[in-house]
Order: sequence, then C-alpha cells, then structure tokens
Amino acid sequence: MIKPAELGPALKKTRLFLVLGEEDCLRDQAVETIRTHRTSRSRDEHADDMRSDAGDFSCDVLYGDETNAREILTRVQEVPFFSTHQVVLLKWADKLSAKEGEALVPYFSAPSDSTTMIVSAGKLDGRLKWVQALKKQAVVVNCAPLYDNQRLGWVRQEAARLGIRLDAEAAGLLKELAGEGLSVVRRELEKLALYVSTKGTVTAHDVVAVQGADPGASVFDLSGAIIQGKVSQALLILEKTLEAGEAPLRILGALLWQYRRLWKAKDGLSRRVGETAVAKSLGITPFRQGEFFAMVKRVPPAHFPEAFQAFSATDRALKGVAAGSPHRIMHALIMDLCRSAKTPSRPQLPRARAGQDGSRPDMS
Repeated sequence: MIKPAELGPALKKTRLFLVLGEEDCLRDQAVETIRTHRTSRSRDEHADDMRSDAGDFSCDVLYGDETNAREILTRVQEVPFFSTHQVVLLKWADKLSAKEGEALVPYFSAPSDSTTMIVSAGKLDGRLKWVQALKKQAVVVNCAPLYDNQRLGWVRQEAARLGIRLDAEAAGLLKELAGEGLSVVRRELEKLALYVSTKGTVTAHDVVAVQGADPGASVFDLSGAIIQGKVSQALLILEKTLEAGEAPLRILGALLWQYRRLWKAKDGLSRRVGETAVAKSLGITPFRQGEFFAMVKRVPPAHFPEAFQAFSATDRALKGVAAGSPHRIMHALIMDLCRSAKTPSRPQLPRARAGQDGSRPDMS
C-alpha cells in the first residue's frame, strides 16, 4: 500500500490500481496522477505520428451502481482506436455486487496491456473474494483521512504546488479547516491563488477574507449560529453549504469534530487549564481563539449529551436504507441542536462520559 505522493515508480509498470480511502480529495489526486501520466505517455508514443488524431487519449468512467461486470470487461478489454492506451475508471466500486465483482477476478490476474484500470472507493468489504483478489494484484493507493499531525504538511505542500506562500498563522488556520475535509482546504487554496496573485505572503486575514466569499460557510460559522440558537441563520448556512456541493455526511462529520473540540475545551477550562494551553492542545490558532472560546463559554454543558445523541441518530438516518431526503434530515438536526443549545433540558454531563481521552461517540 502506497500514498498518492508515492505513485511515481508504479506508474511505469502497473496496469491495475485500487484507489481506496475515505478522503475524496486524495482519491481525486491519485486518479488524476495516474490519468495524467498515461496521457503524457500516450502522446509521447505518438510524437512522430502525423495523423491529427494520433495523440488522442481515451478515459472511460463507470460507476459501480450503474454498471455490471460485462460492461466493465468490455471496456477494459477493447483495443483503443485512436491511441495506444486507455484508462478505465470504476468509481463507487463499493456499490458493485459480490457476484459482479467475482466475474472480474480473472481480469485482475491478466490485465490488458493497452488499458490502465483504476478501481476507486471510499471503503470495500475485505471479506469479499473479488476485493481480496484485487488487493493482491493491484497497486493499492491509501487515501485514508490524514492524521492531525499530517495536515499542516499537506497544506504547505498544496500551497507550494499552487505557488502560494503562507505565513505560520495562515497555514495553521487552513490546517484547522482541514478537519472539515481536504477538499474544503483545496478550494480555499485555489481561491487564495487568485486573490493574492499580486501580493506576497498569505496572512490569516487573507484566508478569512477569501473564505467569506465562499457560497457556503465554515463549521465555525455553523456551530456558532447553533450555539446562539439562531435557527434561521444556521439553516441558511447549512443550505448554502449543501448548495455548494458539500455532502451531508461530511457536514455532519465536521460538526462532530467541532463539538468534540468544544467539549474538550469546556472540560479543560472547568479544570482551570488556561485558554492558551487548551488552544494549543486542540490546535486552535491565535486568530480563532477569541471566537472559539466565546462559543465554549456560551454553550451549556447539558447541550453536549443531547448533541452527541442527535449526531448518532442523524448518522444512522443518513446511512439507512429507508432514509428520507438527506437535506431534510440535516435540517431537522440543525433545528434540534438550536433548540437544545437555547433551552437545555438535562443536568451537567458527568465528567466520566465527557470523553477526556478524546474518544469519539459511537457513530456506527
């Protein structure tokens, strides 16, 4: 298993890749790296060919919930007409049935020389025979979410790729935002690349200015509106974020991440730990400390158990077979959280249940 940044050596000799992990930004990065390499190689092989279409490159995209083994095999085994090579990308491979997957096993052992096959998924059931065969034959690219101590390096690497220089506070602010997903940070960096094209080093003020131009809003804005009980504002932020293309489960995960930090901070302050020490332990940048601790002091302790229970119920509803509209489910969550924050009905949560060890509430 390799990381997306380690793909180089495998690109020259491998025809079968499994891009696996829940961080969609890393999956997109890995797929683009493989596709771009094959495009460049195909064009190089046609450098002396005078036909106008000789350098064309084929890339087909299939989806696990819309295709079957017969169609997949037809695509990967056919000979491309206008290039020496083609890429076939199977997205959402976790939606492929076990029966259809098993029909692909013989191909995994002998992939076509003229095709690079990329299988992409957030998760796959390792107990399935076709998944085991795929992992054995393919180069597996690990696209799991980054650990907290890996995010700052990723932020700086992406900034450098886009030609952006970040000061320490701006980098810290973006690293903090990475808790909501790397795709969120990548969008902010791309906007910053345009915003500061004629400036020098990017500051935290630049990050906030650009973020404010986003059609959605950050988890700080959403959690702040919730804790103040501002239902209309919170629903407006949610709706804009959904319209911007953010997945409901990712929004839910970001809220859970923020609430865990708020609870840890609340617990730390109750034990007379200073704000500076708490902020450092949670990775809160100086630029955000005032806003963050204003929320911490405002939220009633009894709100946390009700919030975590609501998060768990929402997670089950979004993943349920008979789930309703994801938008309606998220709207109901926000309304419940706003009511709970404004009129808590429970006594203070005992410290034993507060998750002092940083454990995450059960969201299975």
